[in-house]
Amino acid sequence: MASASKVSILDYFNIVFEGENGKIESNCKACGTRIQAKRSVTSNFVTHLKRKHQAMYDDFVKRKDMKREGFSSGSVHSFPTNGGNTRYSLPISTRVGVGGGGGGVGTLEARAGGGSDGGVTKFDRHDPRQVLISEAIAKMIVRDLQPVSIVENQGFRELLELLEPRYTPEPQHYINSQLLPAYVYQAQLATRQALASAHALSLSLDLWRGLAGATSGYVGVTCHFLTSDWQMHSALLACLPLTGGSSGNRVLSDFDEVCHSHGVSGRAFRVVADYFLATTAKPCCLPGFLVEPSLANGQHEEGGEEVDDGNNVEGGIRIGDGGEEEEWEDLWAQGLGVCRVDCFSRSLKQCVREGLRSCPLITSTLSKAACFYNYITSAVPAEKLSQVFDGPGLSTRAPGNSLPVARDWAAQLKVLRRLLDSVEFLEEVSGPGEVALGASERGLLRDLTDTLEPFTEAWDMVQGDRHADTQADRHVSISLALPCVLGLRKHLSETSTPHCPSLLVGLSQAVERRLAPVLEDPLYITATTLDPQFKLTWSSSPDWHRQVLIEELSKHSTGCSPTEPHTILHPQSQTPPAAAASPASSLSRPCKLFSFIKQRPTTQAKSLEQELAVYLREEPTDEEALHYWQRKAIDFPLLAHVAKRAFTIPACGTAVESIFTTAERCLRPEMGRVMPKNLETLIYLKANYRLLWT
Repeated sequence: MASASKVSILDYFNIVFEGENGKIESNCKACGTRIQAKRSVTSNFVTHLKRKHQAMYDDFVKRKDMKREGFSSGSVHSFPTNGGNTRYSLPISTRVGVGGGGGGVGTLEARAGGGSDGGVTKFDRHDPRQVLISEAIAKMIVRDLQPVSIVENQGFRELLELLEPRYTPEPQHYINSQLLPAYVYQAQLATRQALASAHALSLSLDLWRGLAGATSGYVGVTCHFLTSDWQMHSALLACLPLTGGSSGNRVLSDFDEVCHSHGVSGRAFRVVADYFLATTAKPCCLPGFLVEPSLANGQHEEGGEEVDDGNNVEGGIRIGDGGEEEEWEDLWAQGLGVCRVDCFSRSLKQCVREGLRSCPLITSTLSKAACFYNYITSAVPAEKLSQVFDGPGLSTRAPGNSLPVARDWAAQLKVLRRLLDSVEFLEEVSGPGEVALGASERGLLRDLTDTLEPFTEAWDMVQGDRHADTQADRHVSISLALPCVLGLRKHLSETSTPHCPSLLVGLSQAVERRLAPVLEDPLYITATTLDPQFKLTWSSSPDWHRQVLIEELSKHSTGCSPTEPHTILHPQSQTPPAAAASPASSLSRPCKLFSFIKQRPTTQAKSLEQELAVYLREEPTDEEALHYWQRKAIDFPLLAHVAKRAFTIPACGTAVESIFTTAERCLRPEMGRVMPKNLETLIYLKANYRLLWT
């Protein structure tokens, strides 16, 4: 434990790890640089301040001089922690005495001598253990989207007192005003540094309106970028409140401002943004299934969740109806132009929602299936239920729990299929009851599960269980979209549904309207063909698709030189200047000394058509696409350059999209649990959790 009156160079660093033999790892509070050293040898820290932060170094020397002269009490110093921007400047206090005030990043409050409680001496503010616990609490608040007011709860403080009596809890106002903004600054700094060296990038624009209060919604801008070593990463650039309602001009203005501040203006290859509907706060669910009678009307209790039963109008920011929708589409075209693409997973979910609405008969049957499910989960022992419902991608609820675990249509469909596969066994172990399913009802539910099974497979491929861990840096490119659409069309054309024919008609119409256009889109054709597991094996007209490929590849391969990754331009950009020739080796010049060596044949660069022909002659492989193109970049430089740009476009939703849905369930400003500004900060940090703490 650090002495209460000691002036330490570690006051200017956050200790994030402390190992054996006094080895520590610390982040500079000003720039976030991580430095490794021993606690007994602090020269690395002093050198860093002297070279990078002269003002902080002078402050440190001044404090040491004041300590020698005996004037250490009552003086307050501060320094900027973000390169001179005073927005997140964090004060350093050198007060002496017992206190329960702020703590953590950038604040040093000595609790000299008298900081004891029942004989226990409290940690000094900059003690490594104090800092680590404070950071762990902040991580818990961010990761679980807990209200910051939890730190003021008596039960939480008693738990901390039991686990570590020497820890002094930090107050709510300090976490809101200093600790969380400091983490925001670190995330912004890391993001800008990563984007500066990105070789290719695309953007996603998410809109959400799920909370009432001071704001009418939020806009999230996510960047998907490829590094020099062909690693794909995603980062939330900003989460901004929509104080101007659902105005398209306001959204585009905020979007442009975020792009400019992060240095990605004009660099994005594509922008994923849907014009017809913003992100809904309510998950798409099977109508009536797994909804308790008290929740069947769509109302939710405190702590519960409002779901979309397939018959209500979606929540979220409705872009408009009739003329307003056309006006918004015009704004999208003007602001984003040809760079805009639809989110494939969101379009897929919309197709399922429209298909379910086309068959009202399903709702009553699914409601009865839900009653049967609720009955057996309360009547059948848990060990027997596990034989039916436990499995990959499935989880059952605990007996007596009023809300189901499965909250979206895909997870519910898996539960329903298991229920149908084991209905005789469940009826036998649960005993006679009036909620048993009849033959016609089983037939209708079987038609439903069989018809939607390929949709579930496509959803799992492109989206997966993002709600289980929104911190997973999972990226699925649009190369999967075209094969999925072909598979869905083939499945619907070969399927018959005698019990619910309107479902098949509704799904077919939705697929043709929302998904079929990708089959003729040159961008999707290019992305799928450049995926080594597909190439042109999916094509029924390979010659025509080959010609489309050459035209699209020619357009993008001339848009940027492979040797200049920082000049990513729009498709209509002009051809950049040619790259400088590499210096030739001295051995390549003819001379008498090496006349006995056989002359190497001169190699000529392959044209785009030649690269494509050689690439397509190779057999498809299951190798991951980015790994394949990293290995083949030397053999196919032109194709690799287009591939690295096309694969930055996501087919899946973003992390912030899942967080928006979670926020509606966990944090409601109208219930006094969190303020909108604080929610904006928590969403930003949760989406960038991996960037900060992995």
